[in-house]
Amino acid sequence: MVIEQVIFYILTAIAIGSAAFVVTSQHLVRSVFMFFVTLFAVAGLYVFALADFVALTQIVIYVGGVLVLLLFAFLLSSKNSLDAISEIPSGLLSANRLPAVFIALAFFALLYYVFNSVNFESLNWIQQAKAQNNIISVSDNTVRNIGVNLMSKYLLPLELVSILLMMALIGAAHIARKEPKTP
Repeated sequence: MVIEQVIFYILTAIAIGSAAFVVTSQHLVRSVFMFFVTLFAVAGLYVFALADFVALTQIVIYVGGVLVLLLFAFLLSSKNSLDAISEIPSGLLSANRLPAVFIALAFFALLYYVFNSVNFESLNWIQQAKAQNNIISVSDNTVRNIGVNLMSKYLLPLELVSILLMMALIGAAHIARKEPKTP
């Protein structure tokens, strides 16, 4: 096995293990921090898929934005709402978790079926890309191409997404703020 495969398997194990911890942990703060580890491991997997822009976006948007927003929402939430979360039954197969377990197992079975039944090398679009030599290599500078397209051809959608993210941040801050008690 080469070093790239070892690093890939380590990142995969970190991503799966930390994601499982996020789902099964009863401690909200530990779950948020393990979610941080999961997002970094997924960004590492994007680097291995030669999707460097997606990896950077994963770190900047999810780790830098969404995770900080989750931490602020947790820190600004009231003690009553946190106590209600801790009262949820903690059994691994309790009745309120069975639908989620069933959906996760069904999704896993579907993924297993697809990966075992599809020959990815014989797909039409992959064959066409190989015939036209339209394959991304490690030395390609995809971030520059994406940046040029975002600042010219797709500037309006980019600005609309930034406005949408700003509205979500303002909405989260409004929901998280504490109302003054009226006598």
